[in-house]
Amino acid sequence: MPTTVCSHSKINLGLYIGAPRPDGFHALSTVYQTLELHDLVMVTARPAARTALRLTSNDQRVPTDGRNTAWKMVVLALEELGLTALVDIHIEKRLPVQGGLGAGSGNAVAALVGLETELGIGSRQVRGLEWGARWLETAAKVGSDVPLFLIGGAIMGVDHGQEVSALPDIEPVWCVVATPQIGVSTPEAFRDWDALCAAEGLTAEASEDKLNELSRAYASAFAGAIPEGGQGTGSSGVPSNGGDLAGPQESALVRTGITSWIQNDFERVVFPQYPSLAEIKHILAAQGTPEAALHASLSGSGSALFGLYRTRGDAEAAQERLRPAKVRSQLTRTLPRASYWREMLLSKAD
Repeated sequence: MPTTVCSHSKINLGLYIGAPRPDGFHALSTVYQTLELHDLVMVTARPAARTALRLTSNDQRVPTDGRNTAWKMVVLALEELGLTALVDIHIEKRLPVQGGLGAGSGNAVAALVGLETELGIGSRQVRGLEWGARWLETAAKVGSDVPLFLIGGAIMGVDHGQEVSALPDIEPVWCVVATPQIGVSTPEAFRDWDALCAAEGLTAEASEDKLNELSRAYASAFAGAIPEGGQGTGSSGVPSNGGDLAGPQESALVRTGITSWIQNDFERVVFPQYPSLAEIKHILAAQGTPEAALHASLSGSGSALFGLYRTRGDAEAAQERLRPAKVRSQLTRTLPRASYWREMLLSKAD
C-alpha cells in the first residue's frame, strides 16, 4: 500500500516584485498562506541497487519525467541521503495546472514526505519547522515556491521567494478559490513585468528599499495578528463558533488593517492581458455589499483568484455570484501551520 500525502495549495496574500536583477531573478516580498485545498500524492519506495523512478498522474498536462518537481525533489533527496531506491509516484490532481496555487511545488514536498515515510526515515511526530529547515536548500534547487511547503501556515518569502520564514499564524478564515479555464504562464508574466519596469524606469536598486520596507511591514502586521493571550489559532486551530468570524473573534486580517494595503503586482500585467480575470476579482470582492470580501486578489501570477470572507455564508454568496459567469470555484479555508502538518499524511503514519 503506498503512502498517501495531502499536497496542499497556497495563495499569496500580497506580492510585491522588484525590477529584474542581473542574475535574471526578481527580488520580491510576499506572504504565502497555505490552504486546505490539496492534490494527493501517492508514493511507493523500496531500497534498490540503483535508483529508478516512475511517475504517473490522472492529468495528462502533468510532466511524468525529470521536468516534474516531485521527480526532481526525490532525485535530489536520495542523493542527499546517500540512498538508492525504486520509487513510484502517482499525482492525483485536484488543483489547476498553471493556477498560481503552488500545486507543483506542494507536490514536491509531498513526494519528499512520502519518500521518507516509505524508507523509514524520520518521523511524522517530528516533522515541522525543524524537519523543514533540513531540506530548505534542497527545496530551493527545485523551485522558488517549494520551500514554503516545508513550513506551512503563514510564511514570509523574500529574495525570489525561496528565502522563507514562519510568520505568526492568523485565525482560519473562509476562502473561495476561483479557477477560470485560463492558463497564465509565469515566465510570460515576468517578461511583461520586465517590460513594464523598463517603461517606468524602475531598476532593481530603486526597488530594493521598497521591498525591504514592505517585508518589515508584513512582519509587523502579522505579529499583531495574534489574539491577546493566544498563539494565533487556539488549541484546535478553528474558531469555536464553527469558523464564522465576527464580534470579538473578528478576523485578524480586519483588526490589523493588513487588507487595506496588501496587493499583488502581477495584477498590473496579467489583468490587461486577461481582462476576464479582473472581472472575476471584482465579483469576488463585492465591495460595498454586506457579503464583501475581507480581501480579494490574483494568487501568484494566476490564473487562480481568491476571496477571503468573514463567514461561510459570505463565501457561499461569492460562489453564487460566480455561477452566472460560469467560473468554477471551490470553498476552503486557510490552513494554520499545526493543522498543515497534522493533516498532511493520510496513510502509513509512522
